[in-house]
Order: sequence, then structure tokens, then C-alpha cells
Amino acid sequence: MNDRLNPKLGRRDLLRVLVVGAGAAAAGAPPLVAAATRSADADKKRKARYQANSPEIQTFYRVNRYPPK
Repeated sequence: MNDRLNPKLGRRDLLRVLVVGAGAAAAGAPPLVAAATRSADADKKRKARYQANSPEIQTFYRVNRYPPK
């Protein structure tokens, strides 16, 4: 029970190996795509479409107005 596989390998050494391995894996991963590379379609989707002074909106509010008291 007291025999270990490698008694010279300590907990701190194991932690160092794990950190170095995680760093190597992160360095080898492909970089994330930047947000600045949006297409024209994405800009078109995000533009404001509601125009308060359009005739359709004015008609909607005129027709759906509450009757005067």
C-alpha cells in the first residue's frame, strides 16, 4: 500500500504539468473570429425599421385611438 508508481512526482509537479498542457492546447487552438468581420446582411438585419412618422403607423394610431371622454 505504501508503494507508489513514481514517488518523486509530487502534487505540485502534477499541477505544473496540467497547466503547461492546458496552455499548449489553448495556444494550438484556432483564434476566434473577430466581431468586425460582419457581413452586409448582418448590418441590414440590425437597422431600425420602425418609423414613427410613416403613414401606416399614423393610420394605425388614428384608427385605434380611444374615443374621447
